Amino acid sequence: MTPLVAAASSLAEELIQKIEQKTAVIGVVGLGYVGLPLAVEKAKAGYNVIGFDVQSSKVDMVNEGINYIGDVVDDDLREIVQQQKLRATSDYSFINEVDAIAICVPTPLDTYQQPDTSYVESSAREVAKYLHPGMLVVLESTTYPGTTEELLKPILEESGLACGKDFFLAYSPERVDPGNKHYNTKNTPKVVGGVTPNCTKVAASMYRAVLEGDVHEVSSPAVAELEKIYENTFRHINIALANEMAILCNKMGIDVWEMIDAAKTKPYGFMAFYPGPGLGGHCIPIDPFYLTWKAREYNYHTRLIELAGEINNSMPEFVAERAANLLNKEGKPLKGSTVYLLGVAYKKDINDIRESPVLNIIDILEEKGANIVYSDPHIPSFKRRGKEYRTMELTQESLQKSDLVMVTTDHTAFDYSLISRFAPAVLDTRNALKTEAKPKLYEIL
Repeated sequence: MTPLVAAASSLAEELIQKIEQKTAVIGVVGLGYVGLPLAVEKAKAGYNVIGFDVQSSKVDMVNEGINYIGDVVDDDLREIVQQQKLRATSDYSFINEVDAIAICVPTPLDTYQQPDTSYVESSAREVAKYLHPGMLVVLESTTYPGTTEELLKPILEESGLACGKDFFLAYSPERVDPGNKHYNTKNTPKVVGGVTPNCTKVAASMYRAVLEGDVHEVSSPAVAELEKIYENTFRHINIALANEMAILCNKMGIDVWEMIDAAKTKPYGFMAFYPGPGLGGHCIPIDPFYLTWKAREYNYHTRLIELAGEINNSMPEFVAERAANLLNKEGKPLKGSTVYLLGVAYKKDINDIRESPVLNIIDILEEKGANIVYSDPHIPSFKRRGKEYRTMELTQESLQKSDLVMVTTDHTAFDYSLISRFAPAVLDTRNALKTEAKPKLYEIL
C-alpha cells in the first residue's frame, strides 16, 4: 500500500468510526422535499445535524420546529429541534463543523429543456470554501450521468484537496415518493456510488447507520446517477403507454380502467400503470430529459423517451378537448361555462403543485374562455400567470353552480358521494367515482 493510499484509508476509517459512534456532525444542503426528511432521519438516528438553505423562511421554520413537508412528522421535527439535534442556517461557514454533508438541491430544466445545474454548482462552491480533510460529500440531487465526477469533483478540488485522498465524494440518488404511506426516506433502499472504493465505503457506512433500507453499492457515481434516471424513465414511458391507451379506448368506446384492471390479473410479466391528465412533480416529467440531453453528447437520439414525453405532455390538451365535448352534449359552449376543478396538486393527498398538469389544463381552458374555480384541501391558494386562485369548499351549492366538474386529483378528502349526487356533469380523469352511482352526464378519461 502506497503512503497516499494508506493516508486515504486512515481518513476513511477515522470517519467511519465517527459515524459508527455517532460523533460525526452531518450537514444537509437544501431543506426541501428531499433534504428536510433526510436531515430529520439523521437527527433521529442520534447525529447532530446542521441544515443549510438560502431561504431564510425555511431556516426560521426549522429552528422553530415548524414543519412544512408532508413526509415529515410534526412531532419528530419539534422533538429533535428541542433536543438541539437539528438546527438550520443560511451561513455556510458552519460547514467547517461538519464531517459529512449531503447536497439535496433542485435540478430543474431550463427553457430549452436542458439541465439547470446552477443550484448544484453554487452549493458545491459553498462547500468547497470550507472543505476540510477527512470530509464526506454526497450529491443526492437527480442529475445526468457524469455530474458528480465532471462537475462536482473539479469544483471541490479547487479547495486544494484531492478527491479520494483528502476528502470523499459519492452520489446517492434521492428516492422520495410524496404521500407514500409505506415507503419513506428511512425504509427505502439506497444506492451509493463513490468516486473511489473508499468514497463508496464511507458513504455507504453513513447511510447504513441512519436508514433501515438496504444500501446497494455500485461501482461509480455515474452508475448511480443513471439508475435514478432509468427508474423515472421507466415510469415515464409506461404512463405514456397508459395515456395512449386512454386516447385509443375513448375512440373505441372501451373503458381503459376496466381494461387495465383485467390486464393486471396476470401474475407475471405485467405491471399496471394508469392514465391521467398529465405528469407532475419534480421527477418524472423532468428526469428523462436529463438523459436525452446527455445522450446527444454520444450522438444518440433517445426516440422512445422523447415520444413518451410528447404523449404525456399532450394530455392536458386532450383533457380540455374532452371537457369541451362533454359540455357540448348539454348544448353548452366551453366559452363562458364554469369548470370546477377538484384538485390542483399533481398527486393525491399532497400539497405539491410542481409541474402539475392541472396548471396547464387551467391555461388551456381559460384561453378558450372558460371560468375556472377549484377545490383542493391541500392547496389553499396559488398563483399562475400573475393571477391568484383560491380554493373553495366542496359543497352541494358549489357543485350545482358549475357547468362541469372535473376530477383532476383524486384526494381522499373529497366526498365522492356528494359529487356523484350533485355535479351536473363530471369528467373523471382519475376514475375516482368508480364505486359511486354515476351522474347522468359522466365520462372517465
